[in-house]
Amino acid sequence: MMSARNYTRFSAAEGVENALKMLEGRWKLVILFHLFGGRVMRFSELERAIPEVSQKMLIQQLRQMEADGIVYRTVYPEVPPKVEYGLTEWGQALCPALDALLTWAETRPAS
Repeated sequence: MMSARNYTRFSAAEGVENALKMLEGRWKLVILFHLFGGRVMRFSELERAIPEVSQKMLIQQLRQMEADGIVYRTVYPEVPPKVEYGLTEWGQALCPALDALLTWAETRPAS
């Protein structure tokens, strides 16, 4: 169980800002939505699922997400190499937060 934390306005804003920085990047949210629900995908499957992203950019975004603890990478010792990606438990926990954000955005009043 998580302990309650007493945030100040500044520390709360800073915490949210730091969390959002981990999700910055043109393709990170798209990758997340492909992997939600415990789905594990090979690198080539992700490439096919997101045809607009370059191989270099996909690798870069996945590496950043792995370094942040959102995605895990499994390399199988075979030829050619088989690499799979999935969400860590912590990464999967983003799903309700992003769903709430999407729901919030849908309620934006017309201007």
